[in-house]
Amino acid sequence: MNLIRSYRNWRSYRRTVNELNRLSNHQLEDVGILRDEIEQFARRTL
Repeated sequence: MNLIRSYRNWRSYRRTVNELNRLSNHQLEDVGILRDEIEQFARRTL
Protein backbone atom coordinates (compact mmCIF):
# COMPACT_ATOMS: atom_id res chain seq x y z
CA MET A 1 0.00 0.00 0.00
CA ASN A 2 2.77 2.43 0.91
CA LEU A 3 4.60 1.68 -2.34
CA ILE A 4 1.50 2.51 -4.37
CA ARG A 5 0.98 5.75 -2.46
CA SER A 6 4.63 6.71 -2.97
CA TYR A 7 4.37 6.04 -6.69
CA ARG A 8 1.18 8.11 -6.99
CA ASN A 9 2.78 10.97 -5.05
CA TRP A 10 5.84 10.85 -7.31
CA ARG A 11 3.64 10.90 -10.45
CA SER A 12 1.66 13.85 -9.09
CA TYR A 13 4.90 15.68 -8.26
CA ARG A 14 6.33 15.04 -11.76
CA ARG A 15 3.09 16.10 -13.45
CA THR A 16 3.04 19.35 -11.46
CA VAL A 17 6.70 20.09 -12.22
CA ASN A 18 6.23 19.36 -15.92
CA GLU A 19 3.12 21.52 -16.21
CA LEU A 20 4.70 24.44 -14.39
CA ASN A 21 7.85 24.17 -16.50
CA ARG A 22 5.71 24.62 -19.61
CA LEU A 23 4.60 28.05 -18.41
CA SER A 24 6.48 31.18 -19.38
CA ASN A 25 8.23 33.25 -16.73
CA HIS A 26 5.47 35.85 -17.07
CA GLN A 27 2.75 33.25 -16.47
CA LEU A 28 4.62 31.91 -13.45
CA GLU A 29 4.94 35.44 -12.11
CA ASP A 30 1.18 35.90 -12.49
CA VAL A 31 0.57 32.95 -10.15
CA GLY A 32 3.34 33.99 -7.76
CA ILE A 33 5.94 31.31 -8.49
CA LEU A 34 9.52 31.83 -9.60
CA ARG A 35 11.01 29.25 -11.96
CA ASP A 36 13.56 28.35 -9.26
CA GLU A 37 10.70 27.54 -6.86
CA ILE A 38 8.83 25.05 -9.07
CA GLU A 39 10.19 21.87 -7.47
CA GLN A 40 9.72 23.24 -3.96
CA PHE A 41 6.15 24.27 -4.79
CA ALA A 42 5.41 20.85 -6.28
CA ARG A 43 6.66 19.11 -3.11
CA ARG A 44 4.34 21.22 -0.95
CA THR A 45 1.30 20.11 -2.97
CA LEU A 46 1.73 16.46 -1.93
